[in-house]
Amino acid sequence: MSGGIDSSVAAYLLKNQGYDVEGVTMLIWKPGSPYPAPMSANSCYSPDKTKDLRKIQEICSRIGIRHHTVDCSDLFESDVLGNFRSEYMNGRTPNPCVWCNQKIKFGAMLDHARSIISFDYFATGHYARVKRLDNGRYAVLRARDPKKDQSYFLSRLSQEQLSSVLFPLGEMLKSEVRELDEILGFHEKGQSESQDFYGGDYADLLSVSDREGDICFSDGRVVGHHRGYWHYTIGQRKGLGVAYSEPLYVVDIDSECNRVIVGTEPETHSFSAYASDAVFGASEDFDPAAVYGVKIRSMADPVPAHAERAGDGFRVSFLSYVKGLAPGQSAVVYDGDAVVASGIISGK
Repeated sequence: MSGGIDSSVAAYLLKNQGYDVEGVTMLIWKPGSPYPAPMSANSCYSPDKTKDLRKIQEICSRIGIRHHTVDCSDLFESDVLGNFRSEYMNGRTPNPCVWCNQKIKFGAMLDHARSIISFDYFATGHYARVKRLDNGRYAVLRARDPKKDQSYFLSRLSQEQLSSVLFPLGEMLKSEVRELDEILGFHEKGQSESQDFYGGDYADLLSVSDREGDICFSDGRVVGHHRGYWHYTIGQRKGLGVAYSEPLYVVDIDSECNRVIVGTEPETHSFSAYASDAVFGASEDFDPAAVYGVKIRSMADPVPAHAERAGDGFRVSFLSYVKGLAPGQSAVVYDGDAVVASGIISGK
């Protein structure tokens, strides 16, 4: 129970369907944290949740369910923020929401909750579906609403996690959820919602002072300077501060030498990717003859590709190029609507 529209409507729907429902709110801000508070409170990671908790308790009371809080701040700081900082400082582009779902929200939080509540299922307001397939495996499926689909962020959930998960909003459009929320009077019409885990400049979370370095081409020619490679991400075009005859993009980051490598648009193209630390969903392996859809970032469209297992992950060969392949992001393999596998992009 985050106090937002989606979790509130999800709890109401489950209660209406006859489930014995209890709400749990995950606390992730650690008092005395070395990480700065975001400039905007409209984010997952924020110190003052007093107002939110009052709203959550009010909604739970209206639905007729009990409410609990679970403190996951230590683990969030070490596993999510710690991983976030480590990845950025190694020149990679992490996705903290994917990591948080796997490690905290569907992991540590449930372990804590089981110490105070006995329950059979865990439900959230995510826009996704979960299904047990004919082969006996569980798979995350894309939501009915393609604009709100969050299957990418849930792609690293294990079979054990998926076996007891419910997504009540998976078959609904966001417009339908908003309309129901307004009818129930949980929130005012036009209620804004949290869109990110941190409402500020990501560099603020790194606790590192600016350090000038070179912006250069892959052949070493220096074309500009920067104040720290961690301010850049692969695929970035705007804000480079470099004048050139063609648009330039960040194509690589050299964290050891504090260099940002740029190139023209063709240099952003990749025809293959290797993803490590894989989690498998709909199946335990790939069909070598199948053409899958692969997303290399949350907002990207799936690109047709072949896939095969490799090491502790998998390799995908795209049938057409992708742009801005960024190590640290998740590569998610779909068979139709079903997530087959998810891994962390490690190279081409």
